[in-house]
Amino acid sequence: MPITILQPQPAAPQQPSAAYAGSDSDSDFGGVDVQGDVSMSDSRQPAIDLEDAMDEILTPGSIITSNPQWMRGHGTYVPTSTSDITSSLAGTLTKTNKLLSVRPLRARYTPEIGDLVVGRIVEVQAKRWRVDVAASQLAILAISAINLPGGILRKRTETDELQIRSFFSEGDLVVAEVQQLHQDGAASLHTRSLKYGKLRNGVFVSVSGTGGGAGVVRSKRQVWTLDGSNGAGKIDLLLGVNGYIWISKHFESEVSAEATGINRMEENISSKVYSSQNDQIDVPTMREIARLRSVILALVEHGLKVDEDTVTRGYSEAVELGRESTDDDLYLGGEKGRRLADILTGR
Repeated sequence: MPITILQPQPAAPQQPSAAYAGSDSDSDFGGVDVQGDVSMSDSRQPAIDLEDAMDEILTPGSIITSNPQWMRGHGTYVPTSTSDITSSLAGTLTKTNKLLSVRPLRARYTPEIGDLVVGRIVEVQAKRWRVDVAASQLAILAISAINLPGGILRKRTETDELQIRSFFSEGDLVVAEVQQLHQDGAASLHTRSLKYGKLRNGVFVSVSGTGGGAGVVRSKRQVWTLDGSNGAGKIDLLLGVNGYIWISKHFESEVSAEATGINRMEENISSKVYSSQNDQIDVPTMREIARLRSVILALVEHGLKVDEDTVTRGYSEAVELGRESTDDDLYLGGEKGRRLADILTGR
């Protein structure tokens, strides 16, 4: 059967609705007068009370205040037509003396010099690695900013560049420190310490809320070791300021500071530091690592900060909750997670 292509026909003009056709009615419909005149009204929102705004979530365009004594900070702007301080994003209001700023609910990590971060190698180049640290740009880890096996303090040669994948390759997790910030916002990292380097024997956790508020917060100690319960060994926790967390089994260092001196510890670095092979981990320790992961996720889910104090107390309460149940379920979501959050907040 042959196919016939018909010429397209013009669309029929739409007739005005009956609500707008009549001119005898004096009522308005949807904000538009039936005579065709648009009802114009002041669309400006009233300024909010600053004390009440501290507990509320602001939206883009919300007028914070029109009082000239306040100064605008990050997350705010002043329109050209008015002098009102207005929120430019969705978040919570923070006051620092006379400075008003809005902290976003979700935002990319902003690196600062000295931050302890956990990152994943995503690209290997000639003399450096590109690392994902949850920032707007990939961080840079130069080959000159790491410790070579043997602790050889020398200039990096072409041989080292050819063996660059033997140190870190794509997909490896590393813990490093932010050493420098560039003008474009990218960060340079370094692992020139025995507490930095490749991560093994654990589990990776990514949470939202970085730098402050709910989630990981900057604190005096981002790395610590706690004793596992139920027959488990010691467990290391590493809270990256960028929201990346590493929970692993604790292994004693082969070289102690008392035996060699702190200044010579780098000279005893072996190739095992850059090994990608995990060590043997017993089942009780793996269960407690999984419990700690559930505790951290429960804290973030209920808007609590993640630091050494809350994680340690949350783990102790989670162990007690597990003893109350017959099967010791490691899951801390739903009602169990809410109960854990209530205990930590004293509700």
